[in-house]
Amino acid sequence: MKPESGEAAQPPNRIILGIDPGLATLGYGLVAVSDRGPEHLDHGCVLTRPTASLPDRLRTIFDQLTVLRERYAVTDVAMESLYYTRRLTARGIGEARGVAVLSVVATGSGFYEYAPTAVKESVTGSGAAKKRQVQEMVRLMLNLAQVPSPDDAADALAIALCHARRLDLERIVQAEGTVAF
Repeated sequence: MKPESGEAAQPPNRIILGIDPGLATLGYGLVAVSDRGPEHLDHGCVLTRPTASLPDRLRTIFDQLTVLRERYAVTDVAMESLYYTRRLTARGIGEARGVAVLSVVATGSGFYEYAPTAVKESVTGSGAAKKRQVQEMVRLMLNLAQVPSPDDAADALAIALCHARRLDLERIVQAEGTVAF
């Protein structure tokens, strides 16, 4: 997404915050999207102490995501939808997810949700892709020197890229002269 020499840099059309929800570890990935494609801005994790009270852990998530939203002027928030399993303690993750949504959409950012298989398919071409395949495609798509880490942050970047692909598809479909069937 770097401009050619002599060419002015284009401001991004969208800044997407991808979130891989979690209470102990919430992954985030920020991607700027313009006509030139996606560009990596930042990624990392919001960590909470298991010994902290639930309200304190939720406050940590809220505060850190609010800082990211303000620093990067986030326009779109994409989050992985929850999947349910007998072993998963859904209460804490659901609460963390709700706080995350509240902290980043309070200023009017759009909110979008994607199933894990949709994210994998968008990034790798297969909804059954392995984690390592997804991470490598994220590295290639964002022109990173190495696979992003930790895993939660790499997943969040994949979610942001999934949303960027959806935006690009919508742009193509809505273009003048496009025939949808």
